[in-house]
Amino acid sequence: MELQQMRYVVAVAETGSFTRAAQRCLVVQSALSHQVARLERELGARLFDRTSRRVRLTAAGAAFLPAARQCLDFAERAAAEVAAAVGEVRGRLSVGVIPTVAAVDLPDALRVFRQRYPQVRVRLRMAASHELVEQVREGALDLAFLGLPVTTRPEGVRGHELARDRLVAVVAPGHALAGRAEVDLRTLAAEQFVDFTAGAPGRAQSDQAFAAAGVQREVAFEVTTAELMAGLIRAGLGVAMLPSTYAPHLSGVATVPVTDAPGRIEHLVWSTAGLTPAAAAFLEVLGVPAG
Repeated sequence: MELQQMRYVVAVAETGSFTRAAQRCLVVQSALSHQVARLERELGARLFDRTSRRVRLTAAGAAFLPAARQCLDFAERAAAEVAAAVGEVRGRLSVGVIPTVAAVDLPDALRVFRQRYPQVRVRLRMAASHELVEQVREGALDLAFLGLPVTTRPEGVRGHELARDRLVAVVAPGHALAGRAEVDLRTLAAEQFVDFTAGAPGRAQSDQAFAAAGVQREVAFEVTTAELMAGLIRAGLGVAMLPSTYAPHLSGVATVPVTDAPGRIEHLVWSTAGLTPAAAAFLEVLGVPAG
């Protein structure tokens, strides 16, 4: 079993395609397919179900994938640790980001990081907070920026609280609420809402707040990004509630303070197994203590 074979398996699993995996790995598809088949013969089990339309992990493949990722991470970390021992920071930095991160100017932080450590390859992955926590625990991400209700703490990871915020109502500029000095949840409940998908922490904080206020609301549109949310709001299809520090990043919308708005905490988290040299260097750029 070779590390390169593991890289190919991970690439196929993440792209869902032998063709795209080969493009990612900069090899011809026939060579990648041959190595995966060779590994399957060695393991005595098929890792993928292949059809003309899609490629899916088998049960054996799903069992193999986390260990393969861990092996690749350990190999890369070993090389990075050696480099760090001689004064170099290099390797890979995988960072998970929620759509509404606001506590940190991430592009500026990455600019500084890139200037200091040009040999580090940075990979950004956007997802909901609960998905990012799981990926940090699995070792698929080195760090993740989360936004969670004040009643929720990230579990199974180490981390640092970055900032606390409250949600505001986000409406179209011509909406009847746009000129209000403030609004409450009972008034907002009469509106149709645009929100994140059910079960996501970004959605949960609003759901919990309306439930605590004893009112129900209608979520007419579920989306995965705040930019799409803003587009639907501008089109007059609904209103939303977003963090007050993030809402100014959206164009063409108006914000209204909410008297009984739910709170949110932004966290930066990493694995309990510790930090890679690149991740530790990024924390230093952010001014976040690693202890």
